Amino acid sequence: MTSPASPVATVRPATPGDVPELVAMIRELAEYERAQHEVQATEEHLHRTLFATTPAVFGHVLEVDGAVGGMAIWFLNYSTWLGAHSLYLEDLYVRPEFRGGGAGRLLLRTLAEICVQRGYPRLEWWVLDWNPARGFYHAIGAEALTEWIPYRVSGPALDELAGPNRPVADDL
Repeated sequence: MTSPASPVATVRPATPGDVPELVAMIRELAEYERAQHEVQATEEHLHRTLFATTPAVFGHVLEVDGAVGGMAIWFLNYSTWLGAHSLYLEDLYVRPEFRGGGAGRLLLRTLAEICVQRGYPRLEWWVLDWNPARGFYHAIGAEALTEWIPYRVSGPALDELAGPNRPVADDL
């Protein structure tokens, strides 16, 4: 008796045809993180940012036997201390049915390869303190940066900081 073939998993750059699945996974991730009410992104938003003439945000899709099983959405940040760009992973998501078989590692390996090929000295991301994936991240050599505390200005505080005489931003 022959054993069934192992699923074939690949990671590739996202295409415009992937946008509906990407938005669905963003919503799935937000639900997992107990923040689905915060998602405002639409297919139009994602298409406009990922596939702009000069994109500043990038995406990769994990396929398992032709089914979309995960994603990585990332952009470049910059370290003045290193004098170099690094890759910042905004969202990593693997659908539950594809977890536990190396899918997350494959997505992260793809991003690490991009870093090495392009000379980016860091691959960084944030993780919720309760996320069980933290154990996996430690196992692959990632370190929690406990000395850095993220700050954010948004909503009315952002408007107030920008001041009352701010010019209206052009549409993207």
